[in-house]
Amino acid sequence: MKIVVTGAAGFIGSNIIKGLNARGIDNIIAVDDLSDGDKFRNLADLKIADYVDAGDFYDQFVDGAYGHVEAVFHEGACSDTMELDGKYMMNNNYTLSCKLFRACQAQRTRLLYASSAATYGGSDTFSESPEFERPLNVYGYSKLLFDQRMRREVGAQFERASTQVAGFRYFNVYGPREQHKGRMASVAFHQFNQFHSEGKVKLFGEYGGYGAGGQMRDFVFIDDVVAVNLWFFEHPEKSGIFNLGTGRAQPFNDVALAVINTLRIHQNAEPLSLEDAARGGLIDYISFPHALVGKYQSYTQADLRALRATGCDHRFADVQTGVTAYMQWLSGAKS
Repeated sequence: MKIVVTGAAGFIGSNIIKGLNARGIDNIIAVDDLSDGDKFRNLADLKIADYVDAGDFYDQFVDGAYGHVEAVFHEGACSDTMELDGKYMMNNNYTLSCKLFRACQAQRTRLLYASSAATYGGSDTFSESPEFERPLNVYGYSKLLFDQRMRREVGAQFERASTQVAGFRYFNVYGPREQHKGRMASVAFHQFNQFHSEGKVKLFGEYGGYGAGGQMRDFVFIDDVVAVNLWFFEHPEKSGIFNLGTGRAQPFNDVALAVINTLRIHQNAEPLSLEDAARGGLIDYISFPHALVGKYQSYTQADLRALRATGCDHRFADVQTGVTAYMQWLSGAKS
């Protein structure tokens, strides 16, 4: 069985390869752009059969250069929500994805691809239906347009797909192997580094009708994202667009407190309440950035009814459980 993972050296792609390896699958073609050479670290401990540069892969795949491929996990994309070059974004996230889809259908290769909760943007309802899709930036639009193209190509419920096509609207994913993402890394990753360098973590102050640190997101641990991707891989009869979050919105304050207390325990210090952490200066509430005004989701919570209707009953970690595990992993990697 031959598998392709695009964005293979990235955050989610490398973790999917790790999950496939754990299932004894290593006949994997890893596709990425290693212009940022340090991303090799995400592949160094994994088992793959081949590496192909993203600039070469898509045309070669269309030409059938790799023989029969069972499935493509398409994680490769520009994920910078603050990128303003729409031509670049659309080429990376839409045009290449359409080319890949057509080739997958022609070759009867299953396609499991990364969509995004950014497709909902300014909506207050997070259900996989067009009336709730209101992207706030060109990144969200690029992801939405591909979802819309899939509905047009294979039917609103993906009922006309000749082989599996499954899109996953990732919510706020955090966890190991995201260190290369810079400003787009999770708040938990940034707070880990802030705590070690400054002895405190930073959160946005009041914004969008929410108090300081009170904005709420659906934070999902990377292990859960991998588990759902692989559940669909093991159920090739299931197609569609699905939210991939926990179904539980939690405030950024919860993330900050989990970071602080896990690292304090690592230093043999007592855990604190949110009030004590804020009073002691361990949380620094900063003014909301002007550049994000009108482009920021203050609340997200995945509606999981469509996911559950497939029979996928995976149980997701809450913030305290997932962030604690992540801080322990980062502390081990740092030591």
